[in-house]
Amino acid sequence: MPAYHSSFNEDPETRLVGNMSVLPIRTKIRGPAPTADPSTADILDETLDLFRANSLFRNFEIKGPADRLLIVLILFISDCLAKIGSMRSPPAQIEASKTLNTLAVDNFPLPGDATFPLNSHYATPGSRADAEYLRQYLTQARQELAARLVERLYADGTGKPSKWWMSFQKRRFMNRSLGS
Repeated sequence: MPAYHSSFNEDPETRLVGNMSVLPIRTKIRGPAPTADPSTADILDETLDLFRANSLFRNFEIKGPADRLLIVLILFISDCLAKIGSMRSPPAQIEASKTLNTLAVDNFPLPGDATFPLNSHYATPGSRADAEYLRQYLTQARQELAARLVERLYADGTGKPSKWWMSFQKRRFMNRSLGS
């Protein structure tokens, strides 16, 4: 059974930085990301929907530039779940939100950096300005993704993270992690 790929791969008007798509997102967080139509799903919704199914795969065939963005975002969700799971006791929603927001804005490697785990599949951004734009875009996307993840983790109203999401905290998509 093949992995699930991004539906945004065929979008011809997508800006590319290196060989990764910069797709519109629905967010109130300031940043360089293009704004998406509020009535449609964006790449962050797609990432959250595909995370659990795709995290079961060790191999993933990249079929387009949006898949590269999807991979980075899935690995970030995996790191978020691992961060929440490593806390001494299950955090309340506000504490989890603060923790994941801090993780989202922490310094992280970009394609082309020596510590980026998937350099063989990603092209280095063409210039320093492109690299800075990509960093700002990914930071904005990570912040919004962390906020949406917390909403899904605590959707049941019990004050504890969902066991159905937390069961994926030790599973590694493609046996990789963005964390150090």
